[in-house]
Parts: sequence; structure tokens; C-alpha cells
Amino acid sequence: MFLDATMIPFLDLRSINAQYREELIEAATRVIDSGWYILGNEVEQFERDFAQYCQAEYCLGVANGLDALILIIRAYKELGVLAEGDEIIVPANTYIASILAISENGLNPVLVEPDTQTYNLNPALIEQQITEKTKAIMVVHLYGQVTGMDEINAIAKKYNLKVIEDCAQAHGALYKGKKVGSLGDAAGFSFYPGKNLGAIGDAGAITTSDPDLANTIRALRNYGSHEKYKNLYRGVNSRLDEIQAAILRVKLKYLDGETKRRQSIALSYTHGITNPLIRLPLANNSTMDLIQDHVFHLYVVQCDDRVHLQQHLQKHGVASLIHYPIAPHKQQAYLHWSEISLPITEAMHDSVLSLPISPVMTDDEVAQVIRVCNAYKK
Repeated sequence: MFLDATMIPFLDLRSINAQYREELIEAATRVIDSGWYILGNEVEQFERDFAQYCQAEYCLGVANGLDALILIIRAYKELGVLAEGDEIIVPANTYIASILAISENGLNPVLVEPDTQTYNLNPALIEQQITEKTKAIMVVHLYGQVTGMDEINAIAKKYNLKVIEDCAQAHGALYKGKKVGSLGDAAGFSFYPGKNLGAIGDAGAITTSDPDLANTIRALRNYGSHEKYKNLYRGVNSRLDEIQAAILRVKLKYLDGETKRRQSIALSYTHGITNPLIRLPLANNSTMDLIQDHVFHLYVVQCDDRVHLQQHLQKHGVASLIHYPIAPHKQQAYLHWSEISLPITEAMHDSVLSLPISPVMTDDEVAQVIRVCNAYKK
């Protein structure tokens, strides 16, 4: 018997931001009243705060998460570390932005299948894809769970490769006590509104502890210039603006608390959803000790008849989304990959479904999601 309730939203951004409404208005007002709107005090303060949060030396605010990844690779090209035609290992199971950043720079993405338990890049499959042109590994901490970085960093050291983290879904995630953003040579973050740390608009950042890389990116994001009208590089305009930085400074203070709520919901799902037709992401890792490093940007289950499950959830008042319905190598944008066979990735893209998870979900809503999932039948 189900409660006659309104739809449980997949993500209620209005309610998330309403928690901090007065502080957000004060932050935006402070910027408006300052008269300084680009690369000012708010950006500088956020960069210091976020670098410290990520346990990195430097943070560079940029316009969005895709630009963050593009500019990391571009900076390595300017420094002579990477060149057009080089190869970068990247997970086949990822949002297409990870791959776009590589091809946008004239480098070649080399797709590697994921681990079936974590959805992330499988370290055991990397070495067989390395060639003399391989110069970097891009890891994606998908859905908020950190990739196996010890194995990946060991491979990178063995072959003298750079490690680039795509942290767009993993703000605050931990690996053996260290934060994402400090686990490789450089990292890109997105602050798209729906992220765990979300702006009110597009925004992104890069973290690194490499001073040369940071200095190069600082110029590249600003028309290739450190000093006005003196252009070292053919740069771009990709700057985190002052209002978004001020918004992010407010929300960063609450990120860890929101993460704990996400983890609590994930633990409830993991213990509560017992339907054998629904495969859980943490079926073998169901204690809080093992959940606490995962920040659960998404809680992604798998079902052989995903369409039927999604219809069942919708009918009973539970919204859900698919992340992602089409694998990157099956997209029109990469038509030359259309004949590639990546069966693990393809199976995931055909079966994954994301359940609602957000810091403003109530316990009753969480219980309702569990009940509806357990009532699902073929």
C-alpha cells in the first residue's frame, strides 16, 4: 500500500538553496555593492578556501567544468608536457565532457572499460592500452566514488604519465584520508547548479600543487595574460565571476554537512532496498565505514528492464533519471568509434537508473523510495 503523495523530485534545487537564502542574498549584494565583478576579492577568497578544502596548493576559478579539463590539458601543451596527437587514457563509462576535453585539444582519447563494482576506470585494464603516444591518464570519480588511485598512480609513475582528475561529481570525496583534487597532478571541478557544491549558474575550478601549471592556467583563462594587454599565450575567456564565487563561498561551508545527509540516505537505500531485480551500487559495502568516502552525487542502481522500473517509480510518485542513456562511443559526435565494442560500458548505459538523493530529502521520502523499489515486479 503506497502513500497518496505528491511526486518525490529527483533533485529539488529550490529547496537546497532556500536553506541558505539570506546568506546567498547577502553574498550577491556584497558583490553588487562592491563595483568589482571579474577576478576580484570573492574569487581570490574562494580559490584560497577551495584549495585548502581539497588539500591542494592552488585553485583557479574558471567558467565551467568542461573548461577546467580543457585548460589543464591546454596548459600542459603550453608547458611542452603534452602535444597534439598524444593519447590520454580515459574511462569509457563517463559523461562525454571528459572525452570532449581531450579531443578539443587535438589529443586522442583512449577508452578503457570500467570496473563492474565501482563504475569507474578499471586499473587492471590500463596497461594494455598504453603506447609510446600515451602521456596521461584521466580518471573520473563517477557518481561521487573515488577511482582506485594507488594502482593508477603506480602505473603513471611506471610510464611517466600525468594523472588528471575529473572531479565534477566528487566534491569532498576521500581516498585513504586525502581529498579528490589532490590525488593526481591536476583536477577539474564543475559547480553546475545540480552538483554537490553547486553555483547558481555555470562555474568551475582547477586544483593543483604544480606552480608552473597553476601559473600557466591563470594566464590562459584570462586571454593568455597575467598583465593587461600583455598576452603570453593565445588564451581564452574562462573566468569564475565574482557573484558565483561569493555564492560558492557560502555553500562550501555547508558541503560536508550535506554530504553526510547524502551518505545517510545512501546507507538507508543500501540496507533497505532488498528487491533482487534491482542491483545496488554498494551491495557488498553496506557499512557507514565503507560508505563515508563516497559523496553520492548520484545513487545509481541497475535493472535489466530499466524502462519498466522507471515507469513503476513514476507511477508511484518517485522521479528518477538516467545517467547516462548513450555511451560516449555511441554518440554521433564520435561516429568513428561506432564499431568499437565495449560491452561492460554498453551494458551499464543500458541498465543504470539514478534514484533521488539530495540533502533536503525527508526520512519519509527516503522510506517511500525504498517501499516503491521493493514493490517492483517484472
